[in-house]
Amino acid sequence: MYRKADPSNLTPEKFELPIGTKLSQENRWVVMANLIPWEEFEEEYARLFSEEMGAPALPFRMALGSLIIKEKLGISDRETVEQIRENPYLQYFIGLKSYSFEAPYNASMLVHFRKRMNLEFVNKVNEEMVKRVREKTEVKEEKSRSDGEEIGEIKNRGKLILDATCAPADIKYPTDLNLLNQARKETEKIIDILYAPLKGILKKKPRTHRRTARKEYLKVAKKRRPSQKERREAIEKQLQYINRNLKHIEKLIEEGAKLESLNKRQLTALLVVKKVYEQQFEMWSNNTQSVEKRIVSLTQPHIRPIVRGKAGKPTEFGAKLSVSCVDNYVFLDRLSWENFNESGDLVAQVEKFKETYGCYPESVHVDQIYRTRYNRAWCKERGIRISGPPLGRPPKNVSQEQKKQAQEDERFRNAIEGKFGQGKRRFSLNLVMTKLQETSETAIAISFLVINLSKLLRQFLRLFFVSIYSNKNKTTKGTRLL
Repeated sequence: MYRKADPSNLTPEKFELPIGTKLSQENRWVVMANLIPWEEFEEEYARLFSEEMGAPALPFRMALGSLIIKEKLGISDRETVEQIRENPYLQYFIGLKSYSFEAPYNASMLVHFRKRMNLEFVNKVNEEMVKRVREKTEVKEEKSRSDGEEIGEIKNRGKLILDATCAPADIKYPTDLNLLNQARKETEKIIDILYAPLKGILKKKPRTHRRTARKEYLKVAKKRRPSQKERREAIEKQLQYINRNLKHIEKLIEEGAKLESLNKRQLTALLVVKKVYEQQFEMWSNNTQSVEKRIVSLTQPHIRPIVRGKAGKPTEFGAKLSVSCVDNYVFLDRLSWENFNESGDLVAQVEKFKETYGCYPESVHVDQIYRTRYNRAWCKERGIRISGPPLGRPPKNVSQEQKKQAQEDERFRNAIEGKFGQGKRRFSLNLVMTKLQETSETAIAISFLVINLSKLLRQFLRLFFVSIYSNKNKTTKGTRLL
């Protein structure tokens, strides 16, 4: 049976709301707001601003809360502002005292929020948030341990998982020919701007041969499988065009053109084009495919190729991350736009574990790249067991206990792979959409904070529903007795 409703009678003015409605304590945004240590970082955030000059800045809770909402929901900056404007729970989460129909700020403010809270600041919030929850849940365990241990005796406890991954940036897959074509077009725009005020003073405008250069580029770019010789010749021609344009720019400056006529983006592009020309000319002259600090994007020159050797993606373009995992909580220990060997981070990550928890871990679970002779010897001196088989030829007879231990180590190490999958499938680690270096670092750090926040939320809700279920059982048993 279906009863047809009259949609003409439904208007926003006639829509009824419960009188005296209050926010539910069980709502996920209310729960998460209680998990984050807002007050402990308010003063540190306030030091970024002047006490006398400038307009009043938005509070720390509003800044960090907005970035968390964006990452948690996986939406854009503009959609984040719209969601906050429509949802009273989100307005409570960012610290507003009452519901407002107006947006609390413009969408462009999220860029400023990311600039103000750098990587180290977000990591501090992440670590403090996890620390507070762990202290509340592990008080009984710590008391039992302290009663059983002798005074001055500190044993290794806990397990530490280490691994590295890459957070790809939102750029087009780079090729040398496409990169040079973009660089050439940038120089042509700069020449047009610098020549405009000198028009009538100079006899002729510098010739850029832009139509011929574009035809030469498309002749090779449109081919499905151009030969190596064709690509090399096309790169040589684009290098010649860029070199000629750079000389024209220098001559225009000598003739009186002012660099002040270029905006900040164009000035940065000019510097990047010069560096790209030097790198590409060096690779073309030496007939190689690698160069130090190779630029692969004109708009994001900080991005580097990260060779990972993974199936389907042997090379990724973004930031390389060194991550640790303790009790299914993940922490970003190192972020670098240059490629590095993650095995060199093991000592620092283990020492950080000791600084945080007061002792070394009982075992460190890593993949093969971490199991160097130095790392093995360093862990052995401190009584730390490192996962994986020993160096040298494998023994002929392996006991069942050793096989079982190896299988358990591999299964346990899968936890950090699951966290990487969660960050890349559910959150934005698989494609960082921010463009600036500092904002990209903040966005990546926010992803790890939200991963831990989601775990804490699930843990709280699990305890909440268990308590409700147990209370129901108690009431039903009481009624049966009666």
